Amino acid sequence: MKRGVLLIDRGSREKEAKEELDFICKKIKEKGNYVFSDYCFLEVLPPFIEEGVKKCLKQDIEALTIVPYFLYPGKKVKAAVNDAIKFQSETDVKFVISKPMSMHKTMTELVENRVTSALEKNNISLAKKEVDVLIIGHGSKDPNAHLSIKYVVDGLTNTFRNISHCFLEIEEPNIQQGIEKCQKDNPEVLVVVFYFLHKGAHVKRDIYEDLNPAIEKSHLKKVLTTEHIGTDEKMIDLILERAREVEHAN
Repeated sequence: MKRGVLLIDRGSREKEAKEELDFICKKIKEKGNYVFSDYCFLEVLPPFIEEGVKKCLKQDIEALTIVPYFLYPGKKVKAAVNDAIKFQSETDVKFVISKPMSMHKTMTELVENRVTSALEKNNISLAKKEVDVLIIGHGSKDPNAHLSIKYVVDGLTNTFRNISHCFLEIEEPNIQQGIEKCQKDNPEVLVVVFYFLHKGAHVKRDIYEDLNPAIEKSHLKKVLTTEHIGTDEKMIDLILERAREVEHAN
């Protein structure tokens, strides 16, 4: 069957986000043997979902796999799915829609790998059981978002000395509170993981506006930050796994 794949991303004005999505789509097409792979945005800027779906339907395909490229389930994912599926009635191309990138062991592996890379980059040879980790997520009003990041924390509880999470905005604990909690355990090294898909404005600027002052006020000995988690072969494999789950079920 001739099949294409469309990623629906939240959207970002930062050029790095588009560059990352271009790279991911290229890899998905190659590794998944799709006729084509493309992306669109739920909000912020075009191409929006209508443009993305209609572009796909101009391709020589019989089926289209739509992947909500989000770290959390919730209202944003539901909106993306609803906006995309309404075009099914206008075409004979069969749509299938995957799960988002949440509640999967790959997310746990990605976070662990980011911590390992940060330690190696800074020539720190401590065992993982001697390292503390703080995961910073975006924050959401949807309770499922909190469950998704807790899934990762719980999955790594026995890997590191301590691991906790906080949020950039919307919900607590905020970054200041997250750093204060970590400080109480007097870590030798604290690794802060940026739990974001893209190198967008949040990763490039917004986090640091809260993180840097919080670290300066603390008495932490050593704080490292990681790369965001989007552009990784494991993420590409997860996208393909999510896609195949629904493709094989239909």
